[in-house]
Amino acid sequence: MKKEIKICMGSSCFARGNIDNLRLIEDYIKENNADIELCGLRCGNNCTKGPNIVINGVEYHNVTQEELRKIPEKLNDE
Repeated sequence: MKKEIKICMGSSCFARGNIDNLRLIEDYIKENNADIELCGLRCGNNCTKGPNIVINGVEYHNVTQEELRKIPEKLNDE
């Protein structure tokens, strides 16, 4: 199964930190030459729980950069 990260591109999630989360994910993929599909999501109407990210089909809410540093663990959970 292809590994996939979807990041909410809605203005609320970006204001709550997904702009920095996106940079962290992009850096991770580049630095590790990771075979990960990264794509943006339209607002999923979970704005109060944002920033929101989906990793391999699992939704994560209130995502911090600290949590994103655990990307390898999350990608290998399946």
